[in-house]
Amino acid sequence: MKEILLFIQNQILGMKFLDSIIGNLLEKLGIDISSKFGGALHFFMYDVIKIFILLFTMIFIISYIQSYFPPERSRQVLGKYKGITSLVLAALLGTITPFCSCSSIPLFIGFVSAGLPLGVVFAFLISSPLVDLGSIVLLSSMFGFNITAIYVLLGLILAVAGGALIDKLKMENYIADFIKQNPYLDNNILSYTKKERLMFAKTQTMQIVKKVYIYIFIGVGLGAFIHNYIPENYISMVLGGDKIFAVPLAVFFGAPMYADIFGVIPIAESLYLKGAGLGTVMSFMMAVTALSLPSIIMLKQVVKGRLLFTFIAVVITGIIISGYLFNYIETIL
Repeated sequence: MKEILLFIQNQILGMKFLDSIIGNLLEKLGIDISSKFGGALHFFMYDVIKIFILLFTMIFIISYIQSYFPPERSRQVLGKYKGITSLVLAALLGTITPFCSCSSIPLFIGFVSAGLPLGVVFAFLISSPLVDLGSIVLLSSMFGFNITAIYVLLGLILAVAGGALIDKLKMENYIADFIKQNPYLDNNILSYTKKERLMFAKTQTMQIVKKVYIYIFIGVGLGAFIHNYIPENYISMVLGGDKIFAVPLAVFFGAPMYADIFGVIPIAESLYLKGAGLGTVMSFMMAVTALSLPSIIMLKQVVKGRLLFTFIAVVITGIIISGYLFNYIETIL
C-alpha cells in the first residue's frame, strides 16, 4: 500500500517523469541544468507544466461537483443544521468552491442576506480560499500526503474555530446596513442536465485559469529564483524552524500579498527546500491566501470595523498557532 501511495504521489501527482523529460530535453538543447540558470529554467518549466495540468484537471472536476451546489441549495443545506455541525458543513463546503478570498465575498453576502448564522458564513469564508480540493492535490504533489493531511485538518479546524468564536461574540450588528436591508431573493435551484454540467465546468475552468495564470507564472518564477540563486544558509538563518519569530514574520509579509494558492505553493516549496521551517512556509501560504489585502478591502465594504478587526485577528492567531504546530510536527515526522 505504501508503494502505491508513493507512486501516486511521485508519478501521478508529482509527475516526476515530466521532470526527467524536461531535464533531458534541456540537456539536448545544450543547457546545463546543474548551473544556476539551467536549474532555474528546469524548475520553472517543470512546475508550470505540472501545475497547469493539475489545475485544468482539478478545477474541471471541482466545478462539475459544484454544479450540484448552487448558492440556494447550499443555503438550504446549511440552514438545516445548527451548532458545530453547521460550522463543519460550512467549512467542508468551502473546500469544493474553487475561489480565491476575493471571489468568496459575493457568496458571503448572499449567505448573510439569506439569514444564515454569522459564524457559519465566516467558517465558509475562511475555508474557501484556504482548503480547496485543487490546492490539496497540488500540495500532495509537492509536500506529500502526510503534510497535506495535516494542512487540511488545521485549515478546517481554523475555519470551524474562527466561525464558532465569531458566532459566540454575537456581532450581527456589525454587518453593513445595505446587506440587512436587501433580503435574499434567489429561490431558484438550478437543475442542470449532464451536458449543461459539463459546459458549466468548462466555463468555470476557463474563467478561473484566466484569473490565476499570471500568479502561477510569477509564483513559479519566484520559486525558481529562490531555489537556484539564494543560498540555503541565508534562508535557514532567517526562516528556519528553530527561529522563534519566523512564523509571525512570514504572516506579516504574506498577509498584504495577493496571489492564488496555485501561485504561492511553488514559492513555499522552494523556501522549504532551501531550509525554511515547514510551519514558516505553511503560515506564509495561509496568510497569502486567506488574508490578501484586496479581499480585506472588499470585506470592509460589507462589514463594519469591529467585525473586520475580529476576523483578521482570529485568522492571524489561528495561522500563527498552525505555523508553530507545523514546526513542531516537522521535528517528529
